[in-house]
Amino acid sequence: MPSRPLVVRLAAVAGVLGISFAAILARAAAVAPATTSFFRTLYALPFLGMIWLARRHLDRRPLSIHALAFGSGLFLSVDLTLWHRSIELIGAGLGTVLANTQVLFVGLAAWIWWRERPTALARWAVPGVLVGVALLSGLGRDDAYGEDPLAGVLFGVGAGLAYAAYLLIFRASNRAYLAPTAGPLLDATAGAVVGSLVAGLFDSDFSLVPEWPAHGWLLLLALVAQTFGWLLIAQALPRLPALETSVLLLVQPVATLLWARLIFDETLGVLQAIGVVVVLAGVATLSLRGSVEEPVDEPVAAAATGPPK
Repeated sequence: MPSRPLVVRLAAVAGVLGISFAAILARAAAVAPATTSFFRTLYALPFLGMIWLARRHLDRRPLSIHALAFGSGLFLSVDLTLWHRSIELIGAGLGTVLANTQVLFVGLAAWIWWRERPTALARWAVPGVLVGVALLSGLGRDDAYGEDPLAGVLFGVGAGLAYAAYLLIFRASNRAYLAPTAGPLLDATAGAVVGSLVAGLFDSDFSLVPEWPAHGWLLLLALVAQTFGWLLIAQALPRLPALETSVLLLVQPVATLLWARLIFDETLGVLQAIGVVVVLAGVATLSLRGSVEEPVDEPVAAAATGPPK
């Protein structure tokens, strides 16, 4: 029998590989961004509900904390809608790399609200990441990959900002009670369903009519990423060293770039490829070495290494 630490690591790797297919499955569905966000979360609800029901006796959170987790899901719906739009415009690989800029926004929130000063290394890394983001747009070059690289980058950065807000609120909602993971995730996913439905009002292509094979891909997305990928990661991360979890989570954008190249033949322009390296290097630096001088509060630290998508 494998040892428990090995089982935890295998679960974490399986979860990261699961979420690395999120952008691939969203692109394969080829429906409107708000439609993707709505159904990937809606289809996940019954699976999360069944898992939570089996352990509901361990969930002692009061109603106000349930509401906080639900509220975090509203930010998740914004993140998913913007991210799926970014995928349409610049592909699954670049869209996923940009989602990881949430690390910058978490650090900024820590600086503003918790007065945690950025380290000297972070003051160098953050401008570097911003330069990398600019390079991802292709800077108007003809060889840049994507339907509209500049707009895709703007949507991707907006997704990173919304995702940072989601992570901070979601982790805070389960900080004191440490309920079984499926509980807060169920609440947040329900919030994302409502938020995505509202977002659909502003998307002329939004549709509530299931079509095949698009909804087969969306159901697979709900299972692989929204449900089991997140559950495996959320269960494993608290049981692994922080350095190891940061490295594992950085596998996600790298794996998505690989799948996008193999499945959709997404070939980046030279500047975009350089931008990918710069962004991933900056995110890795902030994740592995830390971004603030003072010890970080649990919600901030957890958010900075939370599951990307």
